[in-house]
Amino acid sequence: MSDKDDTVSGAGAGALDDAEMHALSVRATEQTYQKNVVIVNEGDQSNMIFIILSGRVKVFLRNADGREMVINVLGPREYFGEMIIDEGPRSASVATLETCRFMIITKTDFKTLVASDSDFALKLINRLMHRVRVMTEDIRSLALMDVYGRVARLLLELSTERDGHLVVTDKLTQQDIAERVGSSREMISRIFKDLLTGGYISIENKRITINRDLPGRR
Repeated sequence: MSDKDDTVSGAGAGALDDAEMHALSVRATEQTYQKNVVIVNEGDQSNMIFIILSGRVKVFLRNADGREMVINVLGPREYFGEMIIDEGPRSASVATLETCRFMIITKTDFKTLVASDSDFALKLINRLMHRVRVMTEDIRSLALMDVYGRVARLLLELSTERDGHLVVTDKLTQQDIAERVGSSREMISRIFKDLLTGGYISIENKRITINRDLPGRR
């Protein structure tokens, strides 16, 4: 299968509720970015926070050789850039995976909202704690699991139950998966071949179904 048509799924969590969206919209402007546009560069200084209205973005790190490690994929009602509250540089880069529309709010307005709305502030803290926990598990996975284990963990995280089966519904290429688990495209291709041959997964209409416990989990 080619990079273009070999797809699997991914989705993010931590969406803002209606009240939060309204509170932010009062202070925000809107802007649209096309697919494959880098919105934020790691190390940049910026005073903007982005709330996704439509589309998906990837949050990633890139080394000097151009190799990427995707930290997260975010979708509608999720946001990024809140780390600028500490006045530090951007900790990761963010690029659009498809055409995206954003609400954009300045650091000053965001800090004013946090200071004036204790419920919003508490929810922000809870989301940050959740992201730290997820990153801790990601580090554990990279340090203690082999590539099979990291792929198994990712597929399970992205799956939902449909008619008694675990199904990965969104679509990512094998290259996307490689970037998410810190491996090469070639290794992911071999792993998927093994999983298909062993009957662990099946793929129909670019949708992955997990048929039984995946190998490599620890």
